[in-house]
Amino acid sequence: MKEAKLISSVQNPQIKKILLLKEKSRERKKTGLFVVEGRREIELAQKGGYEMETLIFCSEILVDPTHKSLLPDLKHQVVQTSKQVYEKIAYRETTEGVLAVMKSKEHAIEKIQFKNQSPLILVAEAPEKPGNVGALLRTADAAAVDAVLIANPKSDLYNPNIIRSSIGCVFTTQIGLGTSEEIIAFLKEKEVNIFCAALTASKNYTYSDFTGSTAIVVGTESTGLSPNWLKNSEQNIIIPMQGEIDSMNVSVSAAILIFEARRQRGL
Repeated sequence: MKEAKLISSVQNPQIKKILLLKEKSRERKKTGLFVVEGRREIELAQKGGYEMETLIFCSEILVDPTHKSLLPDLKHQVVQTSKQVYEKIAYRETTEGVLAVMKSKEHAIEKIQFKNQSPLILVAEAPEKPGNVGALLRTADAAAVDAVLIANPKSDLYNPNIIRSSIGCVFTTQIGLGTSEEIIAFLKEKEVNIFCAALTASKNYTYSDFTGSTAIVVGTESTGLSPNWLKNSEQNIIIPMQGEIDSMNVSVSAAILIFEARRQRGL
């Protein structure tokens, strides 16, 4: 491992670059880089095939000095910072004292590949809140879905809020990004049955057969799914409500539907 240089000024150009990556989606897209904070998240990113550019740590905060295990080869730059500088670039209020600058991946729909003959796919149309995207990705990881497809995304995938709320599951699941039209065309080409969570022309989700190639599609809590999805739906499905409201948080609804599909598949 290369010897770590010490940075003790928040005015250092490298620190300013990290702050830009953390705060600006435009900078992440322009450079193809993003920031990951925390040992577990960094290890999951590496396991997911993401390439590390720089490891940054603060020895005053880092509880476990074996951060060297995060560096399997010698090509990464290693930077040590003062506590003041690290607290400036850290995203979490309570931090482990280690973060990394990683290289992003492409998430084109056409690059999605299925290992199973009857894949289970989670589709989310225009999720607005990064926290909801993170929760959807945690559900996808827990259920080991074959892919997550995000239609008309409102946040870039490497938003720190998505990484944090997904606790690194953004790196563990195959993800495709595209317009609703592109994703619908992709699913039809792959002969995947589309089941849309919707209030109209729907039947109880437990009565649907999710054992074949299945895409479960969820929309926003405020507007639901766009007409194009409903027009191309094999069957609209609904989770019966027992109270006064007619909808739940999108990540909760997705979890219920995805795990019903898993139950039907005997997994």
